[in-house]
Amino acid sequence: MVENAVANRPGEPAGQRRSRWAFLGLDKLPTGRRAWLIGVVTAAVLITAMSLLLIAGAWRDDHAIEGNLGHTDADVLSVAFDRTVVRFTTPDGATHSPPLGVLYPQDLQAGQRVQVEYDTTDPDDLVRVAGRDYRLTFLPFGMLVGITWAVAAGLIWWLRRPGTPATT
Repeated sequence: MVENAVANRPGEPAGQRRSRWAFLGLDKLPTGRRAWLIGVVTAAVLITAMSLLLIAGAWRDDHAIEGNLGHTDADVLSVAFDRTVVRFTTPDGATHSPPLGVLYPQDLQAGQRVQVEYDTTDPDDLVRVAGRDYRLTFLPFGMLVGITWAVAAGLIWWLRRPGTPATT
């Protein structure tokens, strides 16, 4: 008896060894297609996990800000694709301009004055536009995950279709 054999389903002849891919129905796919299929699913799962981690990170940052909350007005110095730079003064008279920019900068323009909330223990790192929080990340990351799985579903369907002599 083969020790690594997978147990047969009821009704299958005894003695035939089942592939480890049989439970997913992938045992009938050519090896190349199976590898691509596993790669597509792995990429979609990784993108989903990264999106969830980014939402969790935004929640953590908001939680830190709310733990040591400070309010003030800030001047928007520059707006770019990757960051929006603001400058503000804390009650102790220190001027701060977070190098990574402000959190949740949607619809801000250079020269604008906005109210910000910051972590009083670390005003150079954790600053967000007042009234905005991690829930703003749901839409962009939700769309990213939805589009990822829509593309992945199409690729999975295409890779699992019955092979023709030219594609097997």
